[in-house]
Amino acid sequence: MMSAGSDVTARDICVPRYGLERHAAERPAAIFAAFETGERWSFADTLAIARRSAAGLHALGVRRGDPVLVMLPNDASAIRAMVGIGWLGAVFVPVNIAYRGAILDHVVRDSGARVAIVHPQLAERLLAVETSPLRSVVVVDGEPSVCVPDGIVVHGIGALDGDPASLPELGAPIEPWDLQSIIYTSGTTGRSKGVLSSHMHAFTAVNPGTWTCLRPDDRQLLHMPIFHIGGAFVASTALCVGGSIAVVPSFRTETFWETLRALEVTSVFLLGAMATFLLKRPPDPRDREHPLRHVMIVPLGANGPPFRERFGVDVFTLFNMTEISTPLMSGPNPAKPNVCGRVRPGVEVRLVDAHDRPVPLGTVGELVIRADAPWAMSHGYHGDPAATAAAWRNGWFHTGDAFTCDADGDFSFVDRLKDAIRRRGENISSFEVETELLSHPDVREAAAVAVPSPDGEDEVLAVLAPQPDRAIDPVGILDHLRGRLPHFMLPRFIRIVPDLPKTPTAKVEKHLLRSQGLTPETWDRETAGIRIRREDIGGHRT
Repeated sequence: MMSAGSDVTARDICVPRYGLERHAAERPAAIFAAFETGERWSFADTLAIARRSAAGLHALGVRRGDPVLVMLPNDASAIRAMVGIGWLGAVFVPVNIAYRGAILDHVVRDSGARVAIVHPQLAERLLAVETSPLRSVVVVDGEPSVCVPDGIVVHGIGALDGDPASLPELGAPIEPWDLQSIIYTSGTTGRSKGVLSSHMHAFTAVNPGTWTCLRPDDRQLLHMPIFHIGGAFVASTALCVGGSIAVVPSFRTETFWETLRALEVTSVFLLGAMATFLLKRPPDPRDREHPLRHVMIVPLGANGPPFRERFGVDVFTLFNMTEISTPLMSGPNPAKPNVCGRVRPGVEVRLVDAHDRPVPLGTVGELVIRADAPWAMSHGYHGDPAATAAAWRNGWFHTGDAFTCDADGDFSFVDRLKDAIRRRGENISSFEVETELLSHPDVREAAAVAVPSPDGEDEVLAVLAPQPDRAIDPVGILDHLRGRLPHFMLPRFIRIVPDLPKTPTAKVEKHLLRSQGLTPETWDRETAGIRIRREDIGGHRT
């Protein structure tokens, strides 16, 4: 029942609680999670951890269907939080650990979570949110050295070590259509939106019937953050199918292959830039001495053949978003560069024009998608019916991405129709960057656009017009933004112009700014010797 179909997958297959119960009974000693510290969790261990953590959350007032906010790097605490929340039938709300300022404030308030689990280095940010709905904050691995606002109680990690005997019966089964997670993804014309994902959606997105290169016994490297679907969905689906995960804080080029050998990893998802970094490393006699069977490289670019040749693994590629469930998947070792795959069974896709009419073969159009089975994709945005209706207009989910399709059925990405930027696996809202740029007293107008990066994906270019009789200092702009935006949103390039180009209706013509790109007068912080140092949170650089 792992392959795509037109019906909802049975709860015993796609709900992590029931998968964990089944594998703990049938294969109690089999490893579910391996950590860099040497710690290993069997399915029996994971079941016990899930039940104790669920009991602790229940004692804090968490009930089935309640959102629980989690702000942790990839480590044992994050997996513990995920399995405990899932066991209760509560809702996992992982938050990007780089978030701060207005973006974090919005996510915390929008989620409505009354309980949070947070790393001590992030507690100050979280507790600084005004009018927060939070009432209980569990701080793992230490205590926060900050003032706790009235109405919020701070607990240590011991609060998650409850008595499983205190847990009440569920009353009714956790169903495939019940809400599993809310994952916040970058907005385009507004703040970040919380993507609603059912158990069916999370399972359909990454199970071996969808990611056809996978086997249920694969051990997948969990280096993508737990607050992305490449972390959260991979971990929850491994519980369902009886696979395993190797949890590391982040991707690290220098130690990548040693990590795979030590943790016996057989499957890895790589961003295109990561594959490029690995290929740029000097050749090593041990390049083919590893347990890896295959990689999924997204976007593929031209990395496929050289990666396979050097490292001796099968290469696949795919297209996915938080809201959907991998509609495009390639076979092994696609020969064409830059392809994203072909339509998998269980979904229908079209390339359409601005009025949702199908475009001719070979013509650029927006990719729209719908699934055969109910609940196989996101069912909307949390608390945002207008955004939900806009994304799902005419019965199709609109990706906002332009593609072409050739006569062989291979899809290729062309451009983003939506006003978003993608940098190192992170979606960046130009709206959110521009909001903070405009808060600087010297800035009258601001636009943030994508420009190509030499390592793939995008870099951020900020184009600014000054206030009358004021001058804009790029270094001052960066200093202003550092405490307001995550590191990955900070512009690398800044260009100063008298006025931004506009349409007759006063809309900024961003397409002109993108086409102009990096003009000779554009300031580059890296050329200026400014390096953005990421914060180290529990071994996860952010």
